[in-house]
Amino acid sequence: MKIIGRETEKGILNQLLESKQAELLAIYGRRRVGKTFLIRTFFEENLTFELTGILDGSFKEQLENFAITLTNFSQSSIPVGVPDNWIQAFQLLKIYIESINSNKKQVIFIDEFPWLDSRKSGFLSAFDHFWNSWASRRDNLIVVICGSAASWMIQNILGNRGGLHNRVTQRIRLQPFSLKETELYLKSQSINLDKYQILQLFMVMGGIPHYLRDIRKGQSFDQNIDRMCFSKDGVLRNEFQYLYPALFEKPERHIDVIRSLANKNEGLTRTEIIKTASLSSGGSISKLLGELLESGFITNYIPYDKNSKDVIYKLTDEYSLFYLKFIEQSKDSGDGTWIQKSTTSSWKSWSGFAFENICQKHIKSIKKALGIGAIYTEHSAWRYVSKSEEKGCQIDLLIDRADRCMNICEIKFSNKEYIITKKYAEELDYKRRAFLQKSNTNKTLFLTMITTYGIMNNDYASNLIQSSLKMEILFED
Repeated sequence: MKIIGRETEKGILNQLLESKQAELLAIYGRRRVGKTFLIRTFFEENLTFELTGILDGSFKEQLENFAITLTNFSQSSIPVGVPDNWIQAFQLLKIYIESINSNKKQVIFIDEFPWLDSRKSGFLSAFDHFWNSWASRRDNLIVVICGSAASWMIQNILGNRGGLHNRVTQRIRLQPFSLKETELYLKSQSINLDKYQILQLFMVMGGIPHYLRDIRKGQSFDQNIDRMCFSKDGVLRNEFQYLYPALFEKPERHIDVIRSLANKNEGLTRTEIIKTASLSSGGSISKLLGELLESGFITNYIPYDKNSKDVIYKLTDEYSLFYLKFIEQSKDSGDGTWIQKSTTSSWKSWSGFAFENICQKHIKSIKKALGIGAIYTEHSAWRYVSKSEEKGCQIDLLIDRADRCMNICEIKFSNKEYIITKKYAEELDYKRRAFLQKSNTNKTLFLTMITTYGIMNNDYASNLIQSSLKMEILFED
């Protein structure tokens, strides 16, 4: 099968193939993002050995799995005996690799690496010894270690203080597909949906390849979501129950944080998270938030004119947001469930928030469309909460530019051209004036609209709006 997108990652993998020395690649990213597919497909002709850890497998089960796998790859008529420990296992692997007479690059792929490191197994120290004493000296060898538990990979591999310290030669944090990659993937599956329907699909499941695989051609966005999320055996109906336990050893606290953030569209501070999720303060909360950040479920930002103590955390995993808002709360299931829900005001307001999240993830595309791709910028949100009778306000996306300008971006999701009414024009003008006054900035402010189908041309639009971007620009690099 063909690898869709992933141009940066393919560039890194090509460098490994062309390298004149041994390479150790660590690849990590959230569950279902396509790590295994990328490595298997790209290194198909070079894959010499592949081992996949067993979730919650015992020490004995992992070693038995190793022996079976080595027997299959070596095509031995006599089964490989189960080693007593991982030192012996890696010695058997060494003997097998050395028996292969080949000048081309050889790839050892160890998938779900963290699952192999069961308690008191000695796996990590044995791998450390295998790499440092032998593998690192073989110029034609690439060792790839992969894991969905991003926090484990970072702490135990990338941040290793022992024998693996600074031994990783390349790393890839595999992100979900962008909107462009999502569109390319669907087209490769002969699924012909317009950008509006693809955008809606992205709102529900993000760019997770495993989820996108279940989209059927000939079905609309509504039909696919009805089947995938609300039918009895829908692939996304119960995915939430397995998602976090597969990544984190004790996921209950992670899920508590996710639930707290799901209830607050604008995000929460660390202190607010501790309070709403009923957590104890201290170093453990920093570790927990770091794990969710590295796994790609949440993002953080510092609001304009604030400092690092005021960092805001937001839930930005599309599926988790949709599940907690619509699937978990649904009392109904079966055909037509989503068709009915999609006409409610709840979906209308939620989709606006989801579209805002997607725009923030595609800031590079927005900058390019504005013609400021080469200009250094910082982007954030801004909120003014009045302590008097004065009206507060919020800016969805603020792009602070090094050329002494700022774009105040308003993001609106609509199924047609968005109309700027007199009331909304007054609201926009108030936001601009309030920001100018409260921030004390002397930069030039440009009001920018980012919508699905653009804005209707009227006097309010022409007098207020400097730039108007449509959803098409989010599908560009």
